[in-house]
Amino acid sequence: MRVIKRIVLFLICLVLLLIGVSYLLPGKAIVSRSIIIDAPASAIFPYVNSMQETEKWSPWLARDPETQLSYSGPEAGVGNTLSWSSEHPQVGSGTQEIIESVPDQTVRTALDFGPMGTASASFELAPEGDQTQVTWGFESDLGINPMARWMGLMMDKWVGGDYEQGLSNLKALVEGQT
Repeated sequence: MRVIKRIVLFLICLVLLLIGVSYLLPGKAIVSRSIIIDAPASAIFPYVNSMQETEKWSPWLARDPETQLSYSGPEAGVGNTLSWSSEHPQVGSGTQEIIESVPDQTVRTALDFGPMGTASASFELAPEGDQTQVTWGFESDLGINPMARWMGLMMDKWVGGDYEQGLSNLKALVEGQT
């Protein structure tokens, strides 16, 4: 009986330690990837300023071609919104709306993954001679949930590869058009 009490006490202490340490972890998950595209920002901007155009290079739609997509608002720019629904666990369901758009420079979006939470994403276009550096960023506030903070440590690993693939797709698409 004494051994069982010690095991239970140890497990309780371990859980409390993990919870306590979680509050020392970052409160935000941030992912960012960049690529150089051999084209001016004006040739790239239309593909990041319209949810409809993202279909052409999205890394997630290739995972589940059966993903249900619907659009609302204007065709591009602020208010352009995508809603998607998929049974695939790496695609899921949610909405993304463009909330800021500066031609040939910046696009910011608000993401809502339903019970999985909210986040924001951005595209920054920076001219470099005849080329443009495109940076795709993601940020999510993890709040005070200890589990979310531990999972936040894995966000770069989980999303980073998809961002790299998406940027490679975008590069191939844009450079194939110019």
